Amino acid sequence: MKKFLNQQGVSHRVYSDLKAQGIIRINGKQASPAADLLVGDTVQVDLPPEAADDSVAISDVPIDVLFENRDWLLVDKPAGLNVVPGPANRTDTLVNRIKGHWQATDAENQVPHILTRLDRFTSGVVWVARHRLANSLASQMQADKRLQKRYFAIVSGQVKDDHGTIDAPLASDPGGFNQMVSPEGKPALTEYWVRERFATATLVEVQLHTGRTHQIRAHFASIGHPLIGDDLYAGPANSAIDRQALHARLLAFNDPFSGEPRKFISPFPADWEALVTALRSESK
Repeated sequence: MKKFLNQQGVSHRVYSDLKAQGIIRINGKQASPAADLLVGDTVQVDLPPEAADDSVAISDVPIDVLFENRDWLLVDKPAGLNVVPGPANRTDTLVNRIKGHWQATDAENQVPHILTRLDRFTSGVVWVARHRLANSLASQMQADKRLQKRYFAIVSGQVKDDHGTIDAPLASDPGGFNQMVSPEGKPALTEYWVRERFATATLVEVQLHTGRTHQIRAHFASIGHPLIGDDLYAGPANSAIDRQALHARLLAFNDPFSGEPRKFISPFPADWEALVTALRSESK
């Protein structure tokens, strides 16, 4: 039974929860987790609802929902909002707002499993699993690289090649909060396409082939093109935007529950559009 469920994407942790609190049915009849399976058997698992964590504050600030069903929540996160509670903000992060959203709709499961975390000042699509099994399946999809994520960034200077990759290991800088290219770091691969060149900057579309902290920001800084507005990586300031010019534009995957292809696109925010307009004007 355990091997079969694992092949369906049920992680060890979810299986442990299932053994302790859930219900397994084989061909409609309740069964033990140790039961043997035969070819043609139908297996159904019922996991208990996930109650809200009382230690997480509720925020009533609305969220911008791109999509929501039984299994997934896709949110368009604004720049400046932390995703998870931390020392600097424990009451009004994306997690706090999702809790408020789900309590207002009396959702059965009220524990958000954040699947794609963005930096505070990065805008765009955030993917959330609505229950343990969805979280397990999504984690496996990410490990197998069956998830498509595209970012847009505006970097300083003119990037020479229309298409390229940055293949350089990244490690935490012991002297700061940034990441740095280091032979001691973890492998990191970034692919990019130039979409528009300005007099002093370049608009690039980016696909991550690894998921390291600050990967886009650190990689472009390492080749002499830090993002516009990125103070941490010495990116030049621009009055049109007061944060790093990075936007999580697209997320796509095949839904493991329904088999449907799903694609979500986050509109470019107002400060991004203002920056593009300013750069185009300067380039005339």
